[in-house]
Amino acid sequence: MKKDTEAWLAYAEENLASADILLQSRLFNPCLQNVQQSVEKFLKAVIIEKAAGLTRTHSIRQLSGNVINLGVIVTISDDDIDLLDSIYLPSKYPAFSVLPNFMPDEEICRHCVSIAMVVKADVLRAIVGMNTPLKENWEFIERNMKL
Repeated sequence: MKKDTEAWLAYAEENLASADILLQSRLFNPCLQNVQQSVEKFLKAVIIEKAAGLTRTHSIRQLSGNVINLGVIVTISDDDIDLLDSIYLPSKYPAFSVLPNFMPDEEICRHCVSIAMVVKADVLRAIVGMNTPLKENWEFIERNMKL
């Protein structure tokens, strides 16, 4: 694995861990901001590892499209991409909430963190050839999701 890839993955992990802590602390706006940043950085890590030339963007749609064009499967729906893309700009310049149409709550934050966990697993599978979801992903899901 490239050193640059390792750095992007480390920052992505830090954002995701922060999102989980913020969720547990019921700090929903910064939770979502960190989720968006973690997904963005996980996707950029794949692009760097595959030597595809990094595009300067915060768009999850554009980044996921670039990753898919590299032959990497990323399990994220169009609706979830739209949700994550709706977070970035308002989180940098907040008028009211990081979400444009409503205040975030625990449910939406849990959903967004779960999106990031799936993207993380997909990215690590693509980079290091892991065939199963990471143990901590399942631990998070069991702890936080209502199945």
